[in-house]
Amino acid sequence: MTTVSATSARVVTAHPERRVTFAFLITGFAALLVGALLGPLQAANYGGVDLYQYLPWLRSYYQGLTLHGVLNALVFTTYLNAAILLYFPAREMKVPLNMPFVWATYAVMTGGLVMAGIAILANTSNVLYTFYPPLSGHWGFYLGLALVVVASLMVAFETFRLRVVWRRENPGKVTPIITYMAIMTQAMWVLASIGIVVEVVVFLLPWSLGWIPGVDPTLARTLFWWTGHPIVYYWLLPAYISWYGFMPKQAGGELVSDSLTRLAFLMFLMFSTPVGFHHQFSDPGISAGWKMVHSLLTMFVGIPSLITAFTVAASLEVGGKRAGGKGVFGWIAKLPWRDASFAAQVLAMIAFIFGGAGGIVNASFNLDALIHNTTWIPGHFHLTVGTAVTLTFMGMSFWWVPHLVGRRLFSPGMALASAWTWFVGMMVFGIGMHWQGLYAVPRRALISAAPAGTYADAWLPQAFTIVSGVILLVAVILYFTVLFGTVFAGARLADAERPEIPFGKAIELRSEGVLKVLDNVWGWFTLAALLVAVAYLPTLIDMFLNQVGIPPYRLW
Repeated sequence: MTTVSATSARVVTAHPERRVTFAFLITGFAALLVGALLGPLQAANYGGVDLYQYLPWLRSYYQGLTLHGVLNALVFTTYLNAAILLYFPAREMKVPLNMPFVWATYAVMTGGLVMAGIAILANTSNVLYTFYPPLSGHWGFYLGLALVVVASLMVAFETFRLRVVWRRENPGKVTPIITYMAIMTQAMWVLASIGIVVEVVVFLLPWSLGWIPGVDPTLARTLFWWTGHPIVYYWLLPAYISWYGFMPKQAGGELVSDSLTRLAFLMFLMFSTPVGFHHQFSDPGISAGWKMVHSLLTMFVGIPSLITAFTVAASLEVGGKRAGGKGVFGWIAKLPWRDASFAAQVLAMIAFIFGGAGGIVNASFNLDALIHNTTWIPGHFHLTVGTAVTLTFMGMSFWWVPHLVGRRLFSPGMALASAWTWFVGMMVFGIGMHWQGLYAVPRRALISAAPAGTYADAWLPQAFTIVSGVILLVAVILYFTVLFGTVFAGARLADAERPEIPFGKAIELRSEGVLKVLDNVWGWFTLAALLVAVAYLPTLIDMFLNQVGIPPYRLW
């Protein structure tokens, strides 16, 4: 017993970042659990069935929808991003985290979560995760979410600090690839977060406290979407880190191109942020010309996604052919499909193909008018964030949680079943919601309260949506049985038995000159900031000079 305890002590001392990383990870998944359990209620609503009336602790559909959106889209992703963007760069570069600072970051983030959660549960802030004024939430809701954003920026600061320390110890060397992807993600987020910081700190928080009489809804919406669309890439890029950095090794292959990987992340830095107007095609106060500019810039974001599709698929092909796959498609069957972590992430990639295709419609200046504010939109982002991101994080957890806690994965077969069930459920949900959108069924609406026969023509896609809720509930039960079973009941592993971080390597011949150009992070950040300024400032200056303040409204 003494020997085991001494060994455990040495392990904790050698890698103290495991505990704080696990704290971020498990808190994020706890938020996902609560939010996901509300998901079937949303699906039932779009099937015309109101289940909220049977839950006395939820007072309305909109309270449930706010909880679902905030916990799943904002809280879960931010906690998982913190874990990914701190732990893997620190391990790759072998630079220790500033543990007091990181624990303080966790405390700030969790304090914000608790504050915002209390405000929602108290039925004071049913403003959904977009919190559009003039609907007004409690000041605690806005302050809580502001603290979550502040904590995310503290994470970014620590990621930057790790790279500074590494560069000081490795002068002239190119940033390691996992760290490079993390740094570009954080640089993009620093730039993207400006809009929501200004909206909440300058307008919504003082407004909710009664310090200012009114807020201009169009100005607030514009500031929100400065952040609101690039936050999608803040959710997505950590999943890309696994696709590029870990999946090739999990498949038995290698990354086919280091430089293409870095180029993709550079392009996300450049083009993720100046795109928000494509969410505001129907809004007044923004010229058609600037809306078109943002529409075109949104299309540019598709280029790094296409680069990703090529690079990651080619890297997996290397693994499949090394395993004996022949011909054009024979390698696919040779991939490790029985590995729950691998299968979950490939299924996430497949879902992202369909989600990305729907996104092109959303961003099209003319086509968006057909599906704007219909169920098509949540159908789209449940395939991107709800599947591509979430299923990737679930897949990562199948090796990452055993690595962090030193316990064997609980029921690999159930883990694999949870991945496939989540994928099938989300694909059925996506079909139903996109299809209902073509019937002009509105999003953010209590469908069951509509007059009988209002959406009679959409009965078949409504049936798809209800069925998807049942499938996804099964997936939630399966996944969290595996997660908590691993944490509390998994067989203990010796340190040598813990799953290793599957850091891969690239097989291309490196061009140091090209990589050093791509490695000029702050030069590229400056160019990205200039592009954002050009895309936003002319419109925002006019809005600031011509504000029309609207007093707060509460409809509950």
